[in-house]
Amino acid sequence: MSGDDRQNEEDRQSELAREHKERQAKRAAAQTTTSRRNTFIGAGVAVVVVAGGIFAATTLVNREPGKASAESSPSASASTSASTQPSTTPSVKTGPVTCTYKRETGVPNKFVGLPGKKPNMKLKKMTIVTNRGTVVVDLMTDAAPCSINSLSFLAKKKFYDNMKCHRLVTPDVSGVHLLQCGDPQAKADGKNPTDGQGTAGYVYGDENTEIPLVKGAVFMTQAGDAMGQNNSQFAISLSDENTQLNVGYNVVGMVSEGMDMLLGLATSGKDLIVNEADITGDGGTTAPKNPVIIKSITFK
Repeated sequence: MSGDDRQNEEDRQSELAREHKERQAKRAAAQTTTSRRNTFIGAGVAVVVVAGGIFAATTLVNREPGKASAESSPSASASTSASTQPSTTPSVKTGPVTCTYKRETGVPNKFVGLPGKKPNMKLKKMTIVTNRGTVVVDLMTDAAPCSINSLSFLAKKKFYDNMKCHRLVTPDVSGVHLLQCGDPQAKADGKNPTDGQGTAGYVYGDENTEIPLVKGAVFMTQAGDAMGQNNSQFAISLSDENTQLNVGYNVVGMVSEGMDMLLGLATSGKDLIVNEADITGDGGTTAPKNPVIIKSITFK
């Protein structure tokens, strides 16, 4: 490539980046904090121009690790280790645990009731059966009892049955790699403007928020500017690169079976559908072209 061609290409990439940022700004200006509540922090993407091309840089939000609500259990020590398992052991909750769930109607939701206040501390595994394969999660019940209590309650109500996972992200698209599910209203078709906004109609506090989002970490999602607003949506980290994100999300467990299947869902952005109509202000959420549908979730 000649010097002139290289300069023209860099000018074109700069113009694309500028237009992308302008679209983000317009969407963000029209979006309220409430309706953005259920997006994951990695959805905010800044396109950065460097010599030779463009890469996606994750928009980070400084959150205060360990600032959990009163009803949450203690958190583990912070860590940024890029191992396949958390480098710290979650703190064990001693004494009786009481969970608090607050009804919320300001977002699209499918309300099936509120979970009980007393969690089952004996739950050890969560099994997610999908049309693409099965995922088994080893739970951190002692550190995230209220999160797991909520997931178990919704699973018993068949809340997640036949639900499409609305968001799949690869590093070349947003700088992170994850699968996100739990929106009962999501269509995951690249057209529905409110994908990622739906909940079970209640929220609850933060707990176990200092575990790094290593590959295999399963965590509850909420907007980067929201705290104590956990709901029915959860995500699975598919890369150790996600440890670049600040801690602050409820980690409920680690994938022990099914990771190979998850990693094969999408290898790049070509396997994804970009929803240009979404209202989160992030420039387009992405869903898998080959749908990921939860058939059932069970606990034991």
